[in-house]
This record gives sequence, structure tokens and C-alpha cells, in this order.
Amino acid sequence: MLKLTRNKLAALKRLSDENGIIGALAIDQRGSLKKMIMAGSSRSVGDEGIIRFKELVSEELTPYATSILLDPEYGLPASKVRDADAGLLVAYEKTGYDATAVGRLPDLLTDWSVRRLKEAGADAIKFLLYYDVDEDKKINDFKHVYMERVGAECAAEDIPFFLEIVTYNAKIENVKSLEYAKIKPHKVIEAMREFSKPQYKVDVLKVEVPVNMNFVEGYTQGETAFSQEEAAAYFKEQSEATDLPFIFLSAGVTAELFQQTLTFAKKSGSNFNGVLCGRATWKNGVAPFAENGEQAGRAWLQDTGKKNIQELNIVLKETASSWFDKVTG
Repeated sequence: MLKLTRNKLAALKRLSDENGIIGALAIDQRGSLKKMIMAGSSRSVGDEGIIRFKELVSEELTPYATSILLDPEYGLPASKVRDADAGLLVAYEKTGYDATAVGRLPDLLTDWSVRRLKEAGADAIKFLLYYDVDEDKKINDFKHVYMERVGAECAAEDIPFFLEIVTYNAKIENVKSLEYAKIKPHKVIEAMREFSKPQYKVDVLKVEVPVNMNFVEGYTQGETAFSQEEAAAYFKEQSEATDLPFIFLSAGVTAELFQQTLTFAKKSGSNFNGVLCGRATWKNGVAPFAENGEQAGRAWLQDTGKKNIQELNIVLKETASSWFDKVTG
């Protein structure tokens, strides 16, 4: 069982509902969000466009979320207009990775520290790590040491550390392919096992679901990698791979598929503790914002965006487990 300090426990409660379920909204995208806005706009989109879209998402959707994940580069103005009851997670990593270097190595924002993010209002720190359990040992040792440093810094500032793990395979370029789908359970589950070790001082794991549901029998029209029974066994194995609270990321799938996946996870015996859901909630609102301006973007968020998050909340209530059962403090 995870032992939390008084401050960490209070911070986690600010990020959750009264039952210990995390229903967080993620909009810490930077480069990818800029590309999405630019793709839908005939006008040049500067930093102001990214900042403003994040503000709209925060204003319109945090009344329905337990907390919001933002970045310090473009997202701090959005943190100021969030709902008063919504907690705040802040990203600590540089966006993306250096594609010219081997290993998708982690990198911190050079202008920030955990202390400064905490002073800026963060209730918790999030770090995204790209991880391939089968990568060269030298690369993974570097990542292990790096996460020990981040965990130690969060512990020193007495603030929760959320580690987001995005898996990959160094030899398979397309992580949405059938080839990768077949090995994804191994990648996700073993990464969770590694970073549940106490030296990393992780308080909450933010992880992918262990299987690509687009290749599960009954959820796809095309090729299958797993039967429903096999997929269910992986969800159960994932849940048993850690004693830490863990939440699912949406990985950009549709809102409908993400909700179906949570229901499948629950039926499979997964003891997950909520979600940090981004693009599945708001991504289709980028186009009206980019094409027709702020009012069009706001109208989409007030209608479809709100509907997406409210439907997700209903599913969460039926499927997620309380992290209260996993911690002491």
C-alpha cells in the first residue's frame, strides 16, 4: 500500500472526486495542438491561438472534470480560468522527443523546477516518459536514473508525482499497427512493473490500456490480434502488476471507443482509478475554432465537448475504483 504524506494526500483529493476517482481533463499538448490548429486554419496561428484554445477548454469543461492537466509554456493562463473546484496537474517534460537521437530520451523544461511549478499553483507534477522495456539497457538505465531524479524532486517538494508512460518498440515505427498490437500488452505491463518500484517515488501511474481495442474480436471490422477473453486477461494482469493508483490515458481514440474500453476494463477485473482524458474529449473542437474563430470553438465545447465529458463521467462512475483503497497516510 502506498504511504502518502498529509500534503500529498490532500493534493490527490483536490484532483479527485469525493469518492477517490480521478476524472481529469488533459490539454498539455503543445506542438501537436499547434499542428492541429494550423491544419484547420487559413490564417497563421501563433502562440496566442494555442493559449486561447486551452483557455476555452478550461473555462467550458473543467466544471465537469475533477482536475485539468496543463503545460507551463502555453497553459498557465488556462489554469487561471478553470472551475474553482478543479485541481491542477502541470507537465514537467519538454514536448515530444528528439527524433534524430536513438531512444526517445526524456528531457525537462529548462525554465522550470518542481518548486516553481508548485509555486505556479500545481497540485501535482506530471512527467511523460517514452519507454520500451526491450530497448538497449544503456538507454533504459538512463531513463531509470532520470525518473529517480524527478521522483526525488517531487518528494522533496512534497507534491504528488504522476508518471505517464507511453510505450513503443524501437523496431516498429507504427504503434497503431497490427504488428505492434500483438506485443503491446507485454510493453505496457512490464513498464508498469518497472515504475511501480519504490525508488521512483511515483504516486500515480498514467498508462495506456494494455491492448489496442481496434484489434480485439467484436471491436473491429478488420484483422484481430486477440479474442475478448485474451484481451480481458491482459487487463487483469495489468491491474495486478502494480499496487499504485493508476489511471488510463485516452491515446487519441474516439470518445465512444474510450468509454467502451473502460467498461471492458471493469468487466475484466481491472482496478483502475480514473482517467486523464484529452483528445477524446476536445479534439474535434479544434477545427471549428481554427476555421471559424473563438465563438465557434466555444459553441462546440459547450455542446459536443460537454456531452463527451458528461458521458465519460457516467461511465467512470460505473467502472473506476477508488484510490482510497490503495493508499495510507
